[in-house]
Amino acid sequence: MSDLLTLLGVSAAIAAGLWAWHHWHYRSFWLVLGYPLAAFSVWATWRKVALGCGLTKKRQRFWFTTVPGLVASTGVVRVKRKFQRIAVDTRPFMWLPMPTRHGWRVTIHTLEGQIPADYAEVAERLAHSWGVHAVRVSSPRPGRVVLATTMRDPLVKVADLPASTELLKVTVGKLETGGPWTIDFTTVPHWINAGATQSGKSNLANALIVGLAPQPVALVGFDLKGGVEFTPYAPRLSALATTRTECATLLDDLVTLMADRMGVCRMAGARNIWQLPPAVRPVPIVVLVDELAELYLMADKSEKDEIAKTSTALLRVAQLGRAFGIYLFCCGQRIGSDLGPGVTALRAQCSGRICHRVNDPETATMTLGDLDPAALVSARAIPAETPGVAIVAGQDGQWYRARSFYVTEQAAEHAARTHAHLAPSWDEVMAAQPHEIPAA
Repeated sequence: MSDLLTLLGVSAAIAAGLWAWHHWHYRSFWLVLGYPLAAFSVWATWRKVALGCGLTKKRQRFWFTTVPGLVASTGVVRVKRKFQRIAVDTRPFMWLPMPTRHGWRVTIHTLEGQIPADYAEVAERLAHSWGVHAVRVSSPRPGRVVLATTMRDPLVKVADLPASTELLKVTVGKLETGGPWTIDFTTVPHWINAGATQSGKSNLANALIVGLAPQPVALVGFDLKGGVEFTPYAPRLSALATTRTECATLLDDLVTLMADRMGVCRMAGARNIWQLPPAVRPVPIVVLVDELAELYLMADKSEKDEIAKTSTALLRVAQLGRAFGIYLFCCGQRIGSDLGPGVTALRAQCSGRICHRVNDPETATMTLGDLDPAALVSARAIPAETPGVAIVAGQDGQWYRARSFYVTEQAAEHAARTHAHLAPSWDEVMAAQPHEIPAA
């Protein structure tokens, strides 16, 4: 009896130690204990999993088989083994799984006739078969597929917003891979941010304002909610438009400013403002647009000309603004093709896509549908109880699940007031174009 109690005590102590190790330092627990067990299990069960997911192929192989032989006098059929060619299920070759920060990844050699889409279609089945949170499929080169798994959702908890250290670059959240979610306007100049109410769309804008406020950039706001969203950040904004008429006027200013900067670059023999001497380089401008659909909605035909003018000006800024230091971040609850061809043309110019939880499939399709069907499915599966989670497509051409850091409105307002002295007035921005380039 005492030996049994001792054994139970030792087992309880070991279990408690493993639980504490897993809870307090999951990374070392995963690398030392979790990963080897998971790798062995995955590699050992790959044949059955591949067969169940339809990833095997029938191939002819010579094999010893059991075939009927003579019939004994008792009526029992005697069988014998025969070496003959039969069809067998062949699995794709799998390399040894390698550990990652939140799971593991493994390279697979595809069989004849297979493409990466075949594996992407069964990614959910693979996740359930291996008991992991998610499986992502990529293909580094023809004939190879990489399966990257996450053992648990890394977006359940995210850290605080870090300070921005590079111009026009803000780390706004965390990717499902564990890496930082960065919005870099120098790499991806224009973004579309779609999301329903309480989905995290406004929180992302807050994070962007906090990150850009201490940088030497001009912030311009288009707030079609009558100013209720961006007015608290007015101390850091160089210009703010709250009606469609004001938006049209401000867009005309941006087009004029863009034309002036074209002349400066042409005079200096530069392709963009970043090739200009620092002494004459104009300040970069980030344009924040809230409720994009309001720019395109038409109550009656009397607004048709104004909408067409506004749409054309915004599209012109999107097409030409990057080289001249003008960047767009357009937000909206609903972004659909029913708003007119101007929205579709604008989307084509915005290579950065962010889709939070949306109320209608058309918005998700408009935001992500031309990128990857799997991204569209993931976007429509975002639950309401996870605000800030979004599907992101950015500079590397891939899409990811991501979650933005939680930034309160009070924090964004504090950043706007603290760095108000860095906001150039709109008159200064418009008048800052030099008429001659100083000699080097």
